[in-house]
Amino acid sequence: MLHNAALDKPGRNHLMIGRPELALIGVTILWGGTFLIVHNAVQMTGPFFFVGLRFGTAALMALPFALPALRGLTARELLAGLMIGVGIFVGYSLQTWGLQTISSSTSAFITAAYVPLVPILQWIILRRPPRLASWIGVALAFIGLMLIAAPGEGLALGKGEALTLVSTLAIALEIIFISLWAGKVDVARVTLVQLAVTALLAFACMVPAGESVPPFSWTVLLSACGLGAMTALIQFVMNWAQRSVSPTRATLIYAGEPVWAGIIGRIAGERLPPMALLGGLLIVAAVIVSEIRFGRKPD
Repeated sequence: MLHNAALDKPGRNHLMIGRPELALIGVTILWGGTFLIVHNAVQMTGPFFFVGLRFGTAALMALPFALPALRGLTARELLAGLMIGVGIFVGYSLQTWGLQTISSSTSAFITAAYVPLVPILQWIILRRPPRLASWIGVALAFIGLMLIAAPGEGLALGKGEALTLVSTLAIALEIIFISLWAGKVDVARVTLVQLAVTALLAFACMVPAGESVPPFSWTVLLSACGLGAMTALIQFVMNWAQRSVSPTRATLIYAGEPVWAGIIGRIAGERLPPMALLGGLLIVAAVIVSEIRFGRKPD
């Protein structure tokens, strides 16, 4: 699940693709593959334990890079990392829980619906009225979700789909939190704090959720370590690249995430019904449409 929180950069040639854009394309492909890895791993472990292990590993891997600057950690950066970490924890925990019962492709397409939700939450929280394109994006995403839920379910969301849908609200809030702190904090320090907060909250929720540490499994361990390394890398790249890439350009790049997840899932043997596939494509369209700015000069 990738997101953007950059400010529009006027005067930039929108046909140019620089290193930040190429970096975001790379992490989008990488992130699309994580859905299948998580789906396979959580068949053998509880969601909170896996999220804790995944982000704990990511925090440990990020520590050597952030340690030199950690002494300068400020109260503002601690608060920023805490707010973003809570959003990541809720979003990833619910998404991981949902992946126990739905395919990686379905999860990726539903998760992408967070993008058109951001303007609506900004309206509620920050009193910024959504644009027409935002409402069109929400409508397309809603239709897409109904098509994903339709096959064999009578237009009713199953448990996995419902958990994933709720996770999009937390992810949308995370984006708003990132936008609030963008350019005001040190990237390395905040990244480390948000990863650590996510891991600690996930482990803390194991007991109330009735989870226990699962038997040792190389599959779970290697999946968590691999995802931890990918998560640390992706968070650093995103926080770096989004300082110079506009929201529209970043969203167009991120729109490919569920598509890559679907391609990887299909290679692994997953098959979405035609109506569900159409629904997923509508959600991708919603992501793109929601960032259109009518009557404005392109980024």
